[in-house]
Amino acid sequence: MTLTLPVLSRINDYLDLYAKNTPEAPACWFDGTFTNYAELAQRVDTLARAFVGLGLRQGDRVAVLSSPRPEFLVSMLAAIQIGLVWVGLNPRYTWRELAYVIADAQPRVVLSLTAFEGRDFIGLVARMLSEFQFIDHGFMLDRGPAVGALEDLCFLNSIGATTPLADHVARRNAVQAGDAAVIVYTSGSSGSPKGAVLPHRSLVYGPGVEAEQTGIKQPRVLCNFPINHVACVGDTCCANLIAGGMLAFDERFDPAHYLALVEKLRLTQLAHVPTVVQLVLAHPDFQTRDVSSLQLVAWGGAALPIDVVRSVRARGLRMLAVYGMTETVCNVTWADDRFSDEALATTIGKPDPNVELKLIDDNCVAVADGQEGEIAVRHGAMMLGYFNRPEATATAMTPDGFLRTGDIAQRLSDGSYRLVGRRSEMYKSGGYNIYPREIEQCLEEHPSVALAAVVGVPDPVYQEVGLAWLMRKPGAAALPDQVIRDWCRERLANYKIPKRFEWPDELPMLPVGKVDKLQLKRNSQKGTTSA
Repeated sequence: MTLTLPVLSRINDYLDLYAKNTPEAPACWFDGTFTNYAELAQRVDTLARAFVGLGLRQGDRVAVLSSPRPEFLVSMLAAIQIGLVWVGLNPRYTWRELAYVIADAQPRVVLSLTAFEGRDFIGLVARMLSEFQFIDHGFMLDRGPAVGALEDLCFLNSIGATTPLADHVARRNAVQAGDAAVIVYTSGSSGSPKGAVLPHRSLVYGPGVEAEQTGIKQPRVLCNFPINHVACVGDTCCANLIAGGMLAFDERFDPAHYLALVEKLRLTQLAHVPTVVQLVLAHPDFQTRDVSSLQLVAWGGAALPIDVVRSVRARGLRMLAVYGMTETVCNVTWADDRFSDEALATTIGKPDPNVELKLIDDNCVAVADGQEGEIAVRHGAMMLGYFNRPEATATAMTPDGFLRTGDIAQRLSDGSYRLVGRRSEMYKSGGYNIYPREIEQCLEEHPSVALAAVVGVPDPVYQEVGLAWLMRKPGAAALPDQVIRDWCRERLANYKIPKRFEWPDELPMLPVGKVDKLQLKRNSQKGTTSA
C-alpha cells in the first residue's frame, strides 16, 4: 500500500501547505498538549524571523540541546526555513562529547533546555559561552524568565517582532533545495565524530518515499529518538510532516507507557529499532490495551528475530523493514509484508528504484551476484559531505560518486540483499551505532589501562553489546567493573558503555602490530577470557 503525496522542494513547504489546508489538524502532542498545524507554523515563523533579527547569516549554525519535544522541532524548522544550518545535541552527552561537537560545528547560537532528568544545563551553557568565543548567544528553549547565561526565549521572539517582514520573506525565498539544512554527527572507525551535512532535498526525498511506503494517511507516530539522530530528524519527523500526520513526542522509552500512548492517542504505527519493537510487543500490556489503531510495524538498524516477525504477521499487522544510514539520509532498501517471514528476518529487501546500489570489492570493482561485497550507494539526495572534512568525504566516496557504506552484503537471486557483516569495527546496540575506537580512547585515559580493545558481542535484547578487553599498566591491578563503568559514565553516553570488562595478561596481535579483534570475537564466543 502506497500513498501519492505532494512533491515539494523543502520540508517547510509541507508545513505551510498543511497550515493552510488543514490548520486545525494536530501536528504535535507532548505531555498532554496538542499543537495544530496553524499553531506550529506560527511558532516556526516567529522564531525564524527572530533569527533574522539576530543577524544570523545563511549557513550559520544553530545548535539545540533538547529532548524530543515540540520546541526542538520548532527550532529546526525555523533555522532551516531561512537558510541556517541546524545541529542537534543529545542531552545525555557528557561535557566532553558536547564540547567536541560544539568546537567542530561552531554555532553562533545555542538553544537549550534549562534541565533534563535532574541535570542542570544552565551552567553547561555558561561554560560553552566562556570557552567558545564564536557563540554569540545562549537562549532558553523552554519558557520562563532568563536565568544565568540563558536569555529569555520571549526576548528572542520579541526581536522577531521588530524585524522587517520583507527581510524574513527574502531569506525564506532564497533557500534552495541543494543548500545545507542539518548536520548530523556520526562517528567513524577512528572514533572521531564527523558531521554529515544534509541538504534540504535530503529531508524531502528520503522521508517522502518512507511516508509513501508506509501508506498511512495522516499517520500518528511516537517520536522518542534523540534529536541528534537521523531517525528522529528524517525517518520520523520529516516523514510524518510530509504525510500531514501527528508526532507524539516522548522524552524516554518505557514499553508500558508506549502502549498507553498507542491507546490514548490512537497511534497508527510502531516504528523503531528492533530492540524497542521487541520490548513493546512482548510487554503484557500489549494483550490488554486497545491497540486496534496500529496498522504497521516498521524497523531498521538491525534484524528482527523471525519469531517476532511471525508474531507480528499473526496479529494481522503490516510490516516494513528498512536499511539506510545517516550519509544516505533515505532508506535505500525496503522489505514489506509481501516478503516471507524468513526474508523479513534475514534480508534488507530490495533497493529503492531511484537509488543506484552495487556491491564492490576493496578496489571499488563490482562483484558478481552471490559474492560478498561492500554496499555502495548513489542517488541525488545523499549528504553533501562531512562538515569541513573534504578528505574524509573523499575517502567515503568511490571515484564514480558512490558512497561506501562499510556494510558487507550478498545479492540474492531474487534481487534482494542479505547483510553478512560490517567492514568497519562498528557494532549496533539497540539501534545505536557504536564505534569502538571512541570508547577505547576513553578507557585508555584511565591511569590503570595501558591498552583497550572493544568488540561487539551478541546479546538477546540489544542485538550486540560492548565487551572491553583491557591491558593493565605495569604495577596496576585489575579493577572492579563498576569502577571502570563509572569512569566511562563521566565521559560517554550510557549506550556506549561496554557491558563487560575483561583483564587478560596479553591481547592477540596481528603481524602489523594491531590487536587481532577477530580473535577477540572468537574468544568471546567461546566464553574464554584469555588471549
